[in-house]
Amino acid sequence: MRTNRRAAFFDVDETLITAKSMFDFLRFWTLREGGDETDFHAVMGRFRSMWASGVPRTEVNLAYYRHFAGASWTELLKAGREWYEAYRLLPDAFVLPTVRALTDHRTAGDTVVLVSGSFTGCLDPLAKELGADVVLCSQPLTGPDGRLTGEVRRAMIGEAKTDAVRETLARLGADPAACSAYGDHASDLGMLGLVGRPHVVGRHDPVLTDHAVRHGWPVLPADTGTLARASR
Repeated sequence: MRTNRRAAFFDVDETLITAKSMFDFLRFWTLREGGDETDFHAVMGRFRSMWASGVPRTEVNLAYYRHFAGASWTELLKAGREWYEAYRLLPDAFVLPTVRALTDHRTAGDTVVLVSGSFTGCLDPLAKELGADVVLCSQPLTGPDGRLTGEVRRAMIGEAKTDAVRETLARLGADPAACSAYGDHASDLGMLGLVGRPHVVGRHDPVLTDHAVRHGWPVLPADTGTLARASR
């Protein structure tokens, strides 16, 4: 852990990477386990029905992890590494201005924190490549047999995300006014409002864009591209 008492918090999906990692991984997992595109779209159809009927994002997050009930945690982590190795090669995999901002924070000695409703299988390889110090994410629970129960310790969505950032600021002894945060969706407003240096990524969320304009928050472009493999 870095000793600088500044921290920079980064949402992940469509902020650092262009994909919604949970669902991109779901497709990868479905095909890896012998399913096909029809199977994947059937599962996604259930999630879309939940969204369309107004089910809160937290509940959709919980339903996602219930889909993996009975899966081996060890195998899920392995699949996450395989997914990331394939994903990172895509020509538009990363949101480059945000990645550059993260690199600048890391170089300055700030504690870099990823905050996401996704899970460690997808996020740890990304955190390792980008040099993030802390990952705050949904944490699937496992039973004595090492298999997922379908439940999570905390779905890192909405208010839980805000609470986790607040707790991390306190644990680090960081001055919130000197800290930064980056997000792309109105659901990130709670996190962004906790720090003195909030940043919006892209302009595809009108609620967040309007908030940024009214409060004078910087808006980063959402230019995409690839990353050269860092030598560590």
